[in-house]
Amino acid sequence: MRDVLTRSMNRHRSTFQQFTAGQKVVAIIGTAALLLGGFMVFRWASAPTYAPLFSNLAPADASAVVEELEAQGIGYELADGGGTIMVPRDAVYSTRITLSGEGLPTASEGGYSILDDQGISTSEFKEQTDFKRAMEGELASTIKAIDGVNGAVVHLAIPQKDVFTDEQQPATASVLVQTNPGSTLAPEQVQAVVHLVASSIDGLDPDNVTVADSSGQVLSSPGGSTSAVATERTQQTEAYQDQLRARLQAMLDRVVGPGNSTVQATVELDFDKAVTETTDYRADEEIPALQESLSSETYSGAGAAEGVGGVVGVDQGTDTGAGAAGDSAYNNSSSSRTNGVDTVVETRETAPGSVEKVNVGVVLDTNTTQGVSATDVRTLIADAIGIDGRRGDSIRVVTMPFDRSGEESVAAELEAAAAAEAAAARADLIEKGALVGAVLLVLLLAMLSARRRNKKREQATTYVVEQLRQERQAIEAPAAATLALAEAEHIEESNVREELSALIERQPDDVAALLRGWLVER
Repeated sequence: MRDVLTRSMNRHRSTFQQFTAGQKVVAIIGTAALLLGGFMVFRWASAPTYAPLFSNLAPADASAVVEELEAQGIGYELADGGGTIMVPRDAVYSTRITLSGEGLPTASEGGYSILDDQGISTSEFKEQTDFKRAMEGELASTIKAIDGVNGAVVHLAIPQKDVFTDEQQPATASVLVQTNPGSTLAPEQVQAVVHLVASSIDGLDPDNVTVADSSGQVLSSPGGSTSAVATERTQQTEAYQDQLRARLQAMLDRVVGPGNSTVQATVELDFDKAVTETTDYRADEEIPALQESLSSETYSGAGAAEGVGGVVGVDQGTDTGAGAAGDSAYNNSSSSRTNGVDTVVETRETAPGSVEKVNVGVVLDTNTTQGVSATDVRTLIADAIGIDGRRGDSIRVVTMPFDRSGEESVAAELEAAAAAEAAAARADLIEKGALVGAVLLVLLLAMLSARRRNKKREQATTYVVEQLRQERQAIEAPAAATLALAEAEHIEESNVREELSALIERQPDDVAALLRGWLVER
């Protein structure tokens, strides 16, 4: 194993030494980038995921919890300006139970817990003060539960009730809310705060609640007209105006073409709420009378005596008349009837937001709407939106030439912007293409360099192999020649021996004489 590693390291080292200076720099930077990327991925994968342990902590509680976490060696992070403490997700519940056993968090921002310390000897003033503090704390905690509210402070002014006084001082309240920097509460949220506080305190009118944010802006003030209500009414009016203007503009664009007319509408809405109660009494003739009485009087008798009568004068004389009256008669009758009466009580409630007055102004372009009658357009608009002259509605249609210079300049600017954007896109495309081409060129050069290097390596390897083969042949050639010579000598010796044996067999006498001559010569 060690030899394999050594050979691998040597091979890589020799390969790296064959690189050029630029290739060495690229290889070093690439290796460093890969190592750094691997380290960052490992760190990201090994980092724990944090979750909130406690939120909206008081500074004293946050300090105590942090000290306990550091003592236990538990990692933590602070968020929301130190009011929220984050710990690893898998340790949230165990840490929360452990800290609860230690009595953390301990600080209290008020609430009904203040009333727990009251005893028998508590004075009436302290009871009232503690009750007010408890209500302020509870209201602050309730307001903090609204989305977008990071903190709240509530102050209550509850006057003491006088027994023998008809007029009591009204209770008032002020609320300070803390929101995220650069944001504020919506009008609906402000109204929610106002009514939450007013509904929690006996005798507190919503008009006597003041709401402000941490930037010093008053969101709601006493006086019966809050800024939130005014904003809501303004929004409703503007929404109705926009809807009416959009309807009329769409109709005119269909008639005279887009861009050849403009419409403006002003609407006054009645936000007063009115309740009307009407009582109507109607006699029911079909039902029998509840009570009926009849009375009659009749008299008959002689007339006045003759000579009696006349006028008493100043001198106390009597002017007697002459003649006599006949018999007289008197007859009188009367009736009384009580009938049943139907009572009809009708109550009508007018909801706020009804249209009180509508004013519409229309301008037509003279250059493009010569064949359109302004009277016809006015009648069409009046019928479309229901113009009522009795309530003071008005509509006016005029024709005048439109100023198209702004549209032409805008069109020119848009065209120039489009051309600039296209040029920028082309430049960006060329830049990216050049970058891609440069990368491809570098890769191609690297491939060609690697191919040349491999070819040179193959040629060098072939040359070395050929040299080694030639050296081996040069070393093995003398030995082969010596072996061939020895073998030839052996064959020649065998042949000589065979020839001598044949000669001895054919000419034994001659061979013997020859041998005797050699022996004699020696």
